[in-house]
Formats: sequence, C-alpha cells, structure tokens
Amino acid sequence: MSISAISRRYAKALVTLGAEQKMVERFGDELAKVSSVLSTEKSLRLIMESPSLPIEKKEAILAKLTGSMELSDGVKNFLGLLLSKDRLKFLPQIEVNYRDFADDLSGVLRARIVSASKLNQAQQKAIGSGLEAKTGKKVFVTVDVDKSLIGGLQAEVGGKVFDGSIKTQLKRIEDTLKKG
Repeated sequence: MSISAISRRYAKALVTLGAEQKMVERFGDELAKVSSVLSTEKSLRLIMESPSLPIEKKEAILAKLTGSMELSDGVKNFLGLLLSKDRLKFLPQIEVNYRDFADDLSGVLRARIVSASKLNQAQQKAIGSGLEAKTGKKVFVTVDVDKSLIGGLQAEVGGKVFDGSIKTQLKRIEDTLKKG
C-alpha cells in the first residue's frame, strides 16, 4: 500500500473520530503540534522511528511527550496506534490529509495566492470574497510574494492552479513566436 493511501486512511479515521466527539479542530491543532515537535526535534524523531529501540521504551517516551503537551485522549490513543503499527513516520502526511478532510467536512477551502507585490488587506479580502462567491464555501487565503512573476497573480485553490502572472503570459507569447 502506498504512503499516501496509508496516510489518507489514518487521517480519515481520526477525522471521523473527531467528528463523533465534536473535536475536529482540536484534534487538528494537536496533530499539528506533535508533527511540528517531531520535525524540529530530529533526535526525538529518530529515536521514535528506530527499529532497534524496544516498543516499550518508545511508548514511555510517547506517553511523556503527550502528557507534557496535554493532548486529548483521542490524539494520545491515535499516536499510540501509529507507534504500535510503525506508522509514526507518516505523521506529517497524515496531518496534511487530516486538514484536507476536516476542511471538506466543515465546507472550507484553503487558497494560496502568490503575487508579484505585497497585497494590502482590502485586496486580500476582495480575492477571498470573490473565491467564496465562486465556490460557495468559506475560503482561507494565504498570500506569498514572488517578484519573479513581474506582475499579476497565481492562485491555488482546491488543487487547481490559476496563473494570471505576466511571467507566464510572456512565456506563452515566446512559445507562440518560436512555433511560428
């Protein structure tokens, strides 16, 4: 089974559990916290993924970690399951899939806008409102700046990329001229 299939399966199970307990958002935040700790603390991650360390010691380390982070029982049990099945290494991908499933459940879309220059609050709000009107869903917008675009915007919404940058338009003109 592929990594993406495994991570989707575990993420879907946790979202379902979170929905039953009305803790979808909390589970997502806790999952992000643990994933962040494991990605920044490289030695901890290596210990937890080490095949030579006995599972009992890993469980004790995980119990201490989850206890100090004051995680919910649902996430503690979920992390314990991942540890016992040797799936803790998939946690970053599980977190991404969890967020996607949670967004689908709550009717939310996340949009990433890349602009050639910094956008002010009014422009960001206008883009968000336009996307909400088009999709009929609540849209959370994140904006990045990439001066190499020269002008215009690139938007990624729901896995689709819309490119209205001058850089791309110039590239298309160049390709057309080369073809004759």
